[in-house]
Amino acid sequence: MQIYNTMSRRRERFEPREPGRVGLYVCGITVYDHCHIGHARALVVYDLLYRHLVASGYDVTYVRNITDVDDKIIDRAAREDTTADDISERFIRSMHEDAASLGTIAPTHEPRAMDSIDAAIKLIEKLIDSGHAYAGDNGDVYYAVSAFEDYGKLSGRRPAELRSGLRVAVDEHKRDPLDFVMWKAAKPGEPSWPSPWGDGRPGWHIECSAMSMSLLGETFDIHGGGLDLEFPHHENEIAQSEAATGQTFANYWMHNGLVRVDDEKMSKSLGNFTTIRQVLEHFDGEEIRAFIASSHYRSPLNYSDAQLEASRAALQRLYTALRGHDDIADEPSNAAAGGEPALDESAITRFDDAMNDDLNTSEAMAVLHDLATQLNVASRKGQNTDVAKVAQLAATLRHLGARLGLLQEDPERALQRGASLDADRIDALIEERTAARAAKDFARSDAIRDELAKAGVLLEDVDGKTTWRRS
Repeated sequence: MQIYNTMSRRRERFEPREPGRVGLYVCGITVYDHCHIGHARALVVYDLLYRHLVASGYDVTYVRNITDVDDKIIDRAAREDTTADDISERFIRSMHEDAASLGTIAPTHEPRAMDSIDAAIKLIEKLIDSGHAYAGDNGDVYYAVSAFEDYGKLSGRRPAELRSGLRVAVDEHKRDPLDFVMWKAAKPGEPSWPSPWGDGRPGWHIECSAMSMSLLGETFDIHGGGLDLEFPHHENEIAQSEAATGQTFANYWMHNGLVRVDDEKMSKSLGNFTTIRQVLEHFDGEEIRAFIASSHYRSPLNYSDAQLEASRAALQRLYTALRGHDDIADEPSNAAAGGEPALDESAITRFDDAMNDDLNTSEAMAVLHDLATQLNVASRKGQNTDVAKVAQLAATLRHLGARLGLLQEDPERALQRGASLDADRIDALIEERTAARAAKDFARSDAIRDELAKAGVLLEDVDGKTTWRRS
């Protein structure tokens, strides 16, 4: 497997520290609001990576943290006259619901910052002792950027260049304007914990170092997150972690590209801030997942209703190919008789090659669509149909779909979900139309088809049987 390593700015052969085992850490959500479509991309991308690593035979420890101690959480609690705990618990539930709707697998561990206070304090103490951190006269503790020679090695932003570009007032409590807070002194009414420097709470960066190293060790294999976290968050994680341990923090750094909305940066100020819940009002989770998987994870992703509609149509084509073959697809070893292999090994090889090429899910999706085309062709040969080949193609399409977290629903149900009319009403109209056709009342038959079409229901007459799907 080749992974594009942000640290080296090139593709590298993935070689885990321990053969057969992978430690994966992904920066999770700060739970002060509902997850937005950018969060959806990160949730799905690293779920796809997790699935692929497991399918490749690795024993994966997947850690995705929750930041439940943060200024934004505290500010929202104050605005709503409630507690920070209430805000974080509310949006943790919301995040889990959103993640489930997107078909993601729960990580191995989901540590919370609030449960990692002691580990963060111990790290800060170690950094003070080594001269990499200091306590300010305001009760805050700062990391001394100048004490870490490799600062900027991930992002390429070196201290001298950063200082020359500063346009903000320098905090008088810092020795260097680039120094960042690791411990924040308590303010009235805010949650706080005791420490050697007085009551307070850890900063964002030190929380991630504490959580990742507590569960994966001082050095682990892959650290992931959104491109917006590369600097300063991940740069600061590296600086404090490697200064504390003297070891490489993570061997591979992966960053997913950002999401734009109708070709504009997503921002509340622009009025285009879109939550997962808002998107789910019009598209289901599998359609969102397929949309995200259709682009390479490092490329920018432009969200629009038109793009989601295209993804919906593409997913429908896959389910349409599986229609009528779902029993075969679920039991490939029994259905693929006559000496045929249960799965199409050439398709699996192409799929694995795509996923091993820096998680190229767009190419992997192309393999699914090619299989669907072959399945459609193989199924239309009438008496000359190669039943074993059809079974093989259907089983392979279902199998590889599962590798992407797709195509696991009953095809009929998947094609009909989201219809504006009640299913019983649709079935009743289809029966009426069948009776009208039998009576040669084609005017009524056509009227019923038109009525259903206006409601977004498409009828399909195949082999004397009428089925329907959402248009």
